[in-house]
Amino acid sequence: MLKLIIGNKAYSSWSLRGWLAAKQSGLPFEEVVVPLYDEAWTARKAENDLLPSAGKVPTLWNGDAVVWDSLAIIDYLNDLTGGTRFWPQDLAARGLARSIAAEMHAGFVPLRQACPMNTRRLFDPVAPSEAVAADLARIQTLWAQARACHGGSGDYLFGAFGAADIMYAPVVSRIVSYQLPIAPFARAYADAVIAHPWMQDWIAAAQEEDWVLDQYEQQPTGKS
Repeated sequence: MLKLIIGNKAYSSWSLRGWLAAKQSGLPFEEVVVPLYDEAWTARKAENDLLPSAGKVPTLWNGDAVVWDSLAIIDYLNDLTGGTRFWPQDLAARGLARSIAAEMHAGFVPLRQACPMNTRRLFDPVAPSEAVAADLARIQTLWAQARACHGGSGDYLFGAFGAADIMYAPVVSRIVSYQLPIAPFARAYADAVIAHPWMQDWIAAAQEEDWVLDQYEQQPTGKS
């Protein structure tokens, strides 16, 4: 059986991506949650199951094979399941899906820094900084392109739920938690992602966690 090591469900955005990927694969997996950045973290991340990734989560084990980094896990599970569950089958759609997933993987640092993921909180809305507003504008441009060209009648970026939605799920969580301003079409997409049963399961599990990391609990101050 696969084993997936993840961090706190309240805070770990990359873990959410890896966990959704494991769910999307349809394969059975053991879930191991490790509390990030507590007093035992330095020792825990040096243990054998996290040592190959230098303590990065998510980390996926399949027997003796180990894969870390959410996008690498998506591609590994895509290969493991025959290439039918994660990326669109149409070549043009698949190219766009991979491109916007890669852009998410590498970018949007201002949004990430200003709005750390916290699935347990609803923060008071504040006006985003220019850098965060620029990230939101770019994200909505990507979503609009995907929906207009390849969304069809489905609720997600490329119709059916897939890898691109997995990569943007923590963005959706941030938009909801920080009540960030987005266009109506983007709000409809965000609502669909949050309503997905797997997202609801993740959010419910986060409510049961008793770990609190103060750096992720601060009300943002808005424009700067």
